[in-house]
Amino acid sequence: MNKPVTILVGTMTGTAELVAEEIADVLSDRGVDNDIALMDDLDATSVDADKAYIICTSTYGQGDVPDNAQDFFEALEQGRPNLSAISYGIFCLGDSTYQQTFCFGGIKFDTLFADLGATRIGDRKEHNASEGTLPEDEAADWAADWHDLYSAA
Repeated sequence: MNKPVTILVGTMTGTAELVAEEIADVLSDRGVDNDIALMDDLDATSVDADKAYIICTSTYGQGDVPDNAQDFFEALEQGRPNLSAISYGIFCLGDSTYQQTFCFGGIKFDTLFADLGATRIGDRKEHNASEGTLPEDEAADWAADWHDLYSAA
């Protein structure tokens, strides 16, 4: 039996939260206990070895994590918790119009979780707003694929 999944959301406009809700629906339909947590009030102790995580985040400004995720990111970066018991997936939102910083919010979380010992399941999904597809539509397919890999792990 797989661990429950918490979907961590970094967002400025709410789009990443919509994507997280789509991912949560797919996981629920497949029998996976899950919840959604906005990153606003999280700290380095918020990541629990009894769960798996999906990081769903946009990119803001000059390739930064969204405002609501900055304190959490910095707490992990400074606290350096051992995340070797953690499995995670990542869905990041960006716009390739900003080539220099495309999906950097998600890439930064991906790099940090890996540096702290966590194991990523599957590929990092990078949604490109310039392609004209809805991120929540792509999230459903990605979540189904992620679930299959997670169940096999």
